[in-house]
Amino acid sequence: MRHIELLSPARNLECGIEAVKHGADTVYIGAERFGARAAAGNSLDDIQQLVDFAHPFGVKIYVTVNTLLYDSELADADRLIGDLADIGVDALIVQDPRLMQLSRGRIALHASTQMDNRTASQVKSLFQQGYKQAVLARELSLEEIRDIHRQVPEMPLEVFVHGALCVSYSGRCYASEYCFQRSANRGECAQFCRLPFDLIDGKGQVLQRGKHLLSLHDMNRSADLEALLDAGASSLKIEGRLKDVGYVKNITAFYRQQLDRIISRHPDLYVRASSGQTELSFEPNPLKSFNRGFTDYFLHGRTADLASIHTPKSLGEPVGTVKDVRGNVITVAGTSRFENGDGLCYFDANNQLHGFRVNSIDQHGRLTVRHSSSVFSHSSFLTPGSALFRNQDQAFDRILSKPSANRQLSAKWLLEETPTGFRLTLSDETGNTLSNTFDYPHQEARSPQRDNIIRQLSRMGDTIYRVDGIDIRFSKEWFIPASVLGEWRRTITGLNTNPSPVGESRTGEGNLGECATGERPVEKSVERLMTCRYCIRYQLGQCPNKQNYRGVLNEPWSLRMDDGRTFPLKFNCRECKMYVLKENVFH
Repeated sequence: MRHIELLSPARNLECGIEAVKHGADTVYIGAERFGARAAAGNSLDDIQQLVDFAHPFGVKIYVTVNTLLYDSELADADRLIGDLADIGVDALIVQDPRLMQLSRGRIALHASTQMDNRTASQVKSLFQQGYKQAVLARELSLEEIRDIHRQVPEMPLEVFVHGALCVSYSGRCYASEYCFQRSANRGECAQFCRLPFDLIDGKGQVLQRGKHLLSLHDMNRSADLEALLDAGASSLKIEGRLKDVGYVKNITAFYRQQLDRIISRHPDLYVRASSGQTELSFEPNPLKSFNRGFTDYFLHGRTADLASIHTPKSLGEPVGTVKDVRGNVITVAGTSRFENGDGLCYFDANNQLHGFRVNSIDQHGRLTVRHSSSVFSHSSFLTPGSALFRNQDQAFDRILSKPSANRQLSAKWLLEETPTGFRLTLSDETGNTLSNTFDYPHQEARSPQRDNIIRQLSRMGDTIYRVDGIDIRFSKEWFIPASVLGEWRRTITGLNTNPSPVGESRTGEGNLGECATGERPVEKSVERLMTCRYCIRYQLGQCPNKQNYRGVLNEPWSLRMDDGRTFPLKFNCRECKMYVLKENVFH
């Protein structure tokens, strides 16, 4: 039987606590330094608080230390590893292989996807080196995941199931450092892939103008979770350490529901990796959180709908089509309900994205938009038949801005007499037991006391416990005042000491020769700025190996930025890969 973990992101302590409340089995969060999201660092004190909140539920905390380190940083990294181990962190997600030696067995290490984990031989090598979990490349198909599990069954496999996608293999993108002196392998990605480009052919003709040709849809594999588990994955990861708390709440709760259904259908195969039941005050819906449209991204093979070339911005959820536009009043065909302040967007006739706010809604559901809105400008007319999307839902956001989930552990009380008083014990579903003996005189009661005892011990308030049983073992009907029982109950629940659950050299195309040295990473010497499984030719129906090939390629193709810098593309059709090269490099 395999333990299955839902792994949720945390930008900060608030996000981490809400991830736990909304059903995460594990939370990953960045420390103050050395994380692949430099803008999402957290103090040791905050991480300690998250550990203390999570561990009573059996929820683990992983900390990202997944950048390449300069030699001068190794001593600080060594101290950080010791500090994180001391506060009870369960594992580190790392990229730099030198951290294995630095860890010295103090804490479990997981191999970040930045280590380019896409073959069984790589995963086997990681296991032999001592890594306890491998985060696989996002580009792998079900069959490739299954093959890695078959060849290395002893290594737990972590796969992404939701969130933003990098167009390059993780750890193999050097474009940000090359163009903007911000290394993605140092946590400072400038999102080169979200920029607009002109696509130029070998004759200088513009094939596409100002399109986001490297910007992918977001991943959503919620329909394939069971298939991923069957293929051998045991950790299902949500991307989003830069996302806000509403995103973490909604997406975590959604995947918790999906996973619980699968586990309940296969109790002989899978068991949840943490404890406690979550009650929600809303219905999760991934379309209502930031998304660029969704893709399962190579999970079932290559498809031609991976990129969001018209915009890198969030579309949100489809909410109908425009039925009529009269003045500044819009009638929408569909069943969606709107609120004042909702954010809507649409594509115009030139596939340019435009957005506007709903100013008011009349009794017939018609939307009023301010006359100053761009929807009435000649260049971006909103016309009948236009598809509308809602990327800000006021009603949904209002729910998520308040407490929206409660997670509790099932627990039982045992109240028994001792020679000098009474012993009160609380046992929860994780096997944790809290107990204390109280000196108190044995006073025989004049009336039955069971109902009063049950009533007082059931009042758990805002604790993490839900009482599912009370066992009273008295030789006589003893009298204990309600105030005394309440004091004992608070003493026991305050004893929770937050016990920690038991945690559990590259070559060839490896990233940057294993580590960063000197004042800057060695990315400047890399000729291939990106190595991609995604292919622009395939996306545009110009793959010469497919029946949908529509014309002469006129290679080499290049991507041209707004500032005129031009980056050649190289297509490796034998391996089905695309490379984005440095300027003026042709192969």
